[in-house]
Amino acid sequence: MKNKVTVISNMYPTEKYKSFGIFVKNQVEALRNKGLSVDVIAIDNPNKGKLNLLKKYGKWSLTFLIHLLFKGKRTAVVHAHYVFPSGMLAKWYKKLYGARMIVTAHGGDIDQMAKKSHRIAHMTKSILKEADHVIAVGQELYTTLETAFSVQHEKLSLINMGVNLEVFRPVEKTEARSRCGIPTGKTPLLFVGNIIEQKGLNELVQAFALLRRNHPEYDLYIIGSDKDYGYVNRLKALIDENGVTESIHFLGTKKQEEVALWMAAAEVFILPSHIEGFGLVAIEAMACGTPVVGTNVGGLKYLLHNGNGVLVESKNPSSLRDGIEMILASAEMKQTLIMKGLELAKENDQNIMIERIISLYHLQRERS
Repeated sequence: MKNKVTVISNMYPTEKYKSFGIFVKNQVEALRNKGLSVDVIAIDNPNKGKLNLLKKYGKWSLTFLIHLLFKGKRTAVVHAHYVFPSGMLAKWYKKLYGARMIVTAHGGDIDQMAKKSHRIAHMTKSILKEADHVIAVGQELYTTLETAFSVQHEKLSLINMGVNLEVFRPVEKTEARSRCGIPTGKTPLLFVGNIIEQKGLNELVQAFALLRRNHPEYDLYIIGSDKDYGYVNRLKALIDENGVTESIHFLGTKKQEEVALWMAAAEVFILPSHIEGFGLVAIEAMACGTPVVGTNVGGLKYLLHNGNGVLVESKNPSSLRDGIEMILASAEMKQTLIMKGLELAKENDQNIMIERIISLYHLQRERS
């Protein structure tokens, strides 16, 4: 009997790489909590380099082939995260076993990967055409899929990954800062995300250096994977050049419960991305009662509009500085942003999003 959901992703976390595709794992666990039986075929290693790429893609392909041949016929729904390359594997479950094929586009697969070559662009369009339903995690991504990739409106849905409100919730600032070990008298600013140039960390460092001229009590904390060691070294050199080495702290990757506590402790959460499909991490910060400053790009421009957060220009340190300062200078504005953020987080509850996804699966759930 076909009763299985098979999830395919080129990003999935492990204990060592806690943040690598954590949003995919969160969705898988939520599906299982709703009574669905889910298999996962995923890459769980973010390391780059030719040898690493050969190893991890070889392992992924072998795992896929074994599952396809020996367990594939039980797959009722195959759900690919990232159109390419995950969708290429998902197509075989539909072709061989008639599985319903769902594809979630996350942004980088459309904004970056599909532009790498004509061949990848063609395969991306082929996957989207063959999918039974396509999910976009953000409004701009939805529009791009509909217009530039000709995905029919009837088989396209806007569903983000959702925020786990049991994990991401407010904690009183003094308590949170004490538990995080933040010194009394310091005002913590926070960034969470991969430590890569596209996340706008160069501009964040420069903006922070400008802020510190008048506010020596500000400290910046950075949580995220430093998988691109070359960039991390360049970033640290930029920090040294700007004279803020002592006030910027790299915390590495952390479990979600720890990330949530840091978000609750922060005075402002900052997401200065150059590209952002949706910006789930911004909603997670809002759910912790922390106002958000983000760049006017991708999903963030929709997420933070109407006063849900403060939008600033991308790749502009001065604009970023002004946005952060605007919040820190006004207790009234800060409180308004906190209240609006908490409401937005409730609207994007993971449970609501999961129910919408399950409805697309057309499955009878198995409950214990």
